[in-house]
Amino acid sequence: MAVIQEARIEARVSREQKRLFERAAEVTGVTLTDFAISSMQRAAAEALEKHTILKVSLRDQRAFLDTLLNPPKPNEALREAAKRHSRLSRR
Repeated sequence: MAVIQEARIEARVSREQKRLFERAAEVTGVTLTDFAISSMQRAAAEALEKHTILKVSLRDQRAFLDTLLNPPKPNEALREAAKRHSRLSRR
């Protein structure tokens, strides 16, 4: 049987904050601990989504896909960079 390991989080809050959190927990019908955990989980998921998911417009999606499917011909700067890379990678 697997043992579930638990970790503890402690936080110091003002009396007003604690009363606010307790009231919110009470009106939603959960314990203060459950309210705090679900609130932190939701906030963490939103923060991670905001910082890890790239959202682009439909126009930008189409431009990106079009460039992948129909790449432009390399210009002189790109050809020179490829030559430099090739020379450096042979060393």
